Amino acid sequence: MKNTAFTHFHIAAGARMAEFAGYNMPIEFTGINDEHFACREKIGLFDVSHMGEFWVKGPKAFEFIQKVTSNNVADLFDGKVQYSCFPNDQGGIVDDLLVYRFDENNYLLVVNAANIDKDWNWCVKHATEMGLEIGTELQNASENICQLAVQGPYALKAMQKLTDANVIDMEYYTCKQIAFAGIDEVIFSTTGYTGAGGCEIYAYNKDAEKLYNAVMEAGKEFGIANVGLGARDTLRLEMGFCLYGNDINDTTSPIEAGLGWITKFVDGNDFIMRAHHEKIKEDKPSKNLKGFVMIDRGIPRQHYLVYDADGNEIGEVTSGTMSPMMKVGIGLAYLKPGFGKPGTEIFIGVRNKMLKAEVVKLPIFKDQKPAVK
Repeated sequence: MKNTAFTHFHIAAGARMAEFAGYNMPIEFTGINDEHFACREKIGLFDVSHMGEFWVKGPKAFEFIQKVTSNNVADLFDGKVQYSCFPNDQGGIVDDLLVYRFDENNYLLVVNAANIDKDWNWCVKHATEMGLEIGTELQNASENICQLAVQGPYALKAMQKLTDANVIDMEYYTCKQIAFAGIDEVIFSTTGYTGAGGCEIYAYNKDAEKLYNAVMEAGKEFGIANVGLGARDTLRLEMGFCLYGNDINDTTSPIEAGLGWITKFVDGNDFIMRAHHEKIKEDKPSKNLKGFVMIDRGIPRQHYLVYDADGNEIGEVTSGTMSPMMKVGIGLAYLKPGFGKPGTEIFIGVRNKMLKAEVVKLPIFKDQKPAVK
C-alpha cells in the first residue's frame, strides 16, 4: 500500500485511514458531516495526490488527445481545463478525466487513481499507433506529483495570500503555472469535485511539506478543515457528479450517463467509437442517469432496484447517500425512458420495502454558498 506525500499529516491529525486505489488514504477526520459542512460553508482541504497525471507533449499532442477523448480539444485555449472521458472500443468508458492545455504542444491529463494503470496502458497503445514517443511525448508523472484540493467559498480568498499572481479572479476551469507558498512553480487550477468552488494545486512531492503547511496556515482564519474521502463522496453526490465504477464504467456510454455535453459530435472530432455514441444519441438511449431525492425516509445504496408505482422494475441505483445539507436520502440511478422528467415519482427497493422518491434536476443540492472575494 502506497503513502502520499501528505500521509504523515493525516495520521498526526487523527484520521481514520484505509486503503483506496492502492493508497493509504484518510476516510474521515472529525466526521463526514462536520467535514462536509466545512467544505460547503468555509474551506475543506483534501489530499488528492493519489490521482494520476500524464503529460502529452510535442506536435502530435493535440491529434492524440482529440482521438482518445470525447470532448472537443479544439475548444481549449492556453490555461483552459476541460472535463472529458476516454471512450473505449466496446462502447463504454475507460475513465473520465481532466485535460489541461498549457500551450499547443503541452497538455496534462489527470485521471482517476483506481484507473491509472488501465488508463496509462490505453494511452500508450494509441500513442504508439500514432507515433508518439513514450517517455518523452507521453509521460506518466503520477508518482512524482502531489495534489491538494482546497474547496469552499473562502478557498480562493485564503489562497490569494500565498501568491502574487491573481488567483481570486480566475474563471472556473482555468489554470496557471505560478510561484506559490514559497515554491517556484505549481499548477494552480480552479477545478474540483465538490461543487463548492475553490482550487486544486499540483506540486512535486519534494515541496509537499511546504505546500501543506502554508495552505493550512493561510486557511486558518477561515476555518479550514481536513476532509477525507467519505465527505468527498457526499459532496460530489449532492452535485450529481459521476463517480467511475459507480455511475460510469466500461459498459456505459457517456450519452446514457448524461455526459452528452462532453461528447462532441463536431467536424474534426473523430474520437474512438464516435459513430456508436452518435447513434445512441440519435436513437435515444435505453437508459438515462438521473438524480433523485427520497420522499419516504430511507437511504438509497448502489444496486438497489428502482420501480414504478405499479411495481415494475425501471432502473437501478448507482450511487446513494444521506445528504448532510438536505437531511434526506439522495442518489443517482439509471432509469428507463419515460421516467427521467423532474417531478416523476419513483420507488426505491430498500430492504423489501418500496420507498417513494422523486426525480430531480441536477445538481441535487442547489443552495450553494457563493465564493467570497
